[in-house]
Amino acid sequence: MSRLRSHTERHAVEKLGWLRAAVLGANDGTLSTGSLIVGVASSHASGGSILIAGLSALVAGALSMAAGEYVSVSSQADSERADIAREKQELASDWDSEIDELAGIYCKRGLDDALARTVATELMKHDALGAHARDELGLSDATAARPLQAAFASAAAFSSGAVMPVLTAVLTPEPYVSWGVSLVSIVVLAVLGAVGAVAGGASPVRPTLRVTFWGIIAMLVTGGIGRLFGV
Repeated sequence: MSRLRSHTERHAVEKLGWLRAAVLGANDGTLSTGSLIVGVASSHASGGSILIAGLSALVAGALSMAAGEYVSVSSQADSERADIAREKQELASDWDSEIDELAGIYCKRGLDDALARTVATELMKHDALGAHARDELGLSDATAARPLQAAFASAAAFSSGAVMPVLTAVLTPEPYVSWGVSLVSIVVLAVLGAVGAVAGGASPVRPTLRVTFWGIIAMLVTGGIGRLFGV
């Protein structure tokens, strides 16, 4: 007696969408907030000024990320709705041509003409709009644009990265804030680079070195600017 086993194979590419957004958001939060704190601290500002700068960078950055992502994904959602509306109109006005169009897509994927037309016809009987949205437009429920969700996710990702430099600035003695925040920020960036690479199925060495290098450059530049205009 044979046993049927559920197919549980998963691929790294399935995670790349949300993974890329989360890692980039956290990297941005760590790098921009940490660099700003280092610049302010290097100018010999007071502890209160450093904290205000860090918190302002965290809040402003999170809101900026959320707003930018909301606008971008809203535009994508508008385009998707327009494409769906146009496809509805085409299905209502020229059903046979839509079958031919869908069959042509399946032919390009390797089916012979007869089978491709049979598949297209049966799928359109079941859910014509869904078949065209998925196979012609590349749209599905899993990939549909969700502006609010994207906005909250971007803000949360940025904040999760920015909070470490801010906490370090709070807990480090004032004369060593610049060094402490630089060190913690670079370590966090390296960890994020490694985690993102491993979760995406890639080797962690190059991504970790890359993000660490640019983190060091950012800290050096902002620290130098702070010292140049120090009070």
